[in-house]
Amino acid sequence: MNTRKPRFYLGRSPRIASTRRGFLQLSAAALSGAVLSNCARNLADVSSEDSTSGSAAADGGTLNVYSWANYSDQELLDSFQAKTGIEVVVDTYDSNETMLAKMQAGGGSAYSIIYPSDYMVTQMIESDMLTPLDKSRLVGLENLRAQWQDPVYDPGSAHSVAATWGTTGFVYNPDNLGTTLTGWDYFWENGGSLNRQITLLNDVREVMGGVLHSLGYSYNSEDPAELEEAYNRLVELKPAIANFITNGWEDQVSSGDVLVSMAYSVDALSLVEENPDMEYVIPETGSSLWTDAMVIPKSAPNPDAAYEWLNFLLVPENAASLVGRLKFATPNEVAYDQLSDELKADTKLFPPQDLLDRCEGIAPVSEEATELYDQYWTQLTST
Repeated sequence: MNTRKPRFYLGRSPRIASTRRGFLQLSAAALSGAVLSNCARNLADVSSEDSTSGSAAADGGTLNVYSWANYSDQELLDSFQAKTGIEVVVDTYDSNETMLAKMQAGGGSAYSIIYPSDYMVTQMIESDMLTPLDKSRLVGLENLRAQWQDPVYDPGSAHSVAATWGTTGFVYNPDNLGTTLTGWDYFWENGGSLNRQITLLNDVREVMGGVLHSLGYSYNSEDPAELEEAYNRLVELKPAIANFITNGWEDQVSSGDVLVSMAYSVDALSLVEENPDMEYVIPETGSSLWTDAMVIPKSAPNPDAAYEWLNFLLVPENAASLVGRLKFATPNEVAYDQLSDELKADTKLFPPQDLLDRCEGIAPVSEEATELYDQYWTQLTST
């Protein structure tokens, strides 16, 4: 992991019939061309000296950020404070729904920057929860790739600045598994020996979508027969599933308590960086693609500091440094150009075109299909 009303709804566990990473309606080929192209570009190279907001920089104070895990580190917080005088406090959440529920309950008034996923940006806009961005206070938006300057989830980036993008796949230790994992088929081919040995995301559209895609269908299928087929495949797999979990799988798979964990690339590659025995694989049948963005809620207590944060992270040098340290793909084209050849060649971080051609963004589905996804998810996770 939510979508737009009436096609989304809230309820049940941390994820609903949309997904944390859903609704990136970009063609895989277009994304690949943007990410991997080496053609000449004529984009502004904004230096860190130009990163102030256009109004007076916030004079000290505190910026409270509500974010997914692994999107900041102490080096980022220290360098931002050294530049601006603003102390940053980061709280994390494990699903868009957790974040949204906190916002709706009034707890979001503590935060001036939030990192919703693409589809959640749209929902928050429609719920009048976000501050329209004052573009005169932002420096470096032109450094973003074209599709993130005018994203489908927020036309014209009117309320958000894209922060990261990535894929969904599996993390495992080849030595523990005893073979090379290439995709979903392995689980059914070896189900008898995988009793409670895999974890899947607590996200119906990622899990159902991945199985649908492995069967040759769309992640966004609304065909009842296709949904039933995917559900039945998951029922077959149920004895092998230890749990449905979005955060906390890292220790389980690292220790060997489980053999394979479904994960988002930004989390998986962080683990691989810490433990080189682990590998991240994008299913050979393709993956979902997602974007996470930065927004300023209308309830933000320190919007001036929020603009400083956005501008700091739009500086190509700062964005490129985060890619190197935290291993997530950047939508900043100038930052990408500054990456090492080794990072650019990392096909887990920046997948090759032939694989991206098999990937798909998770889009909203009809209310009827949403109800069917939810029905199957409830049956799957409660038995």
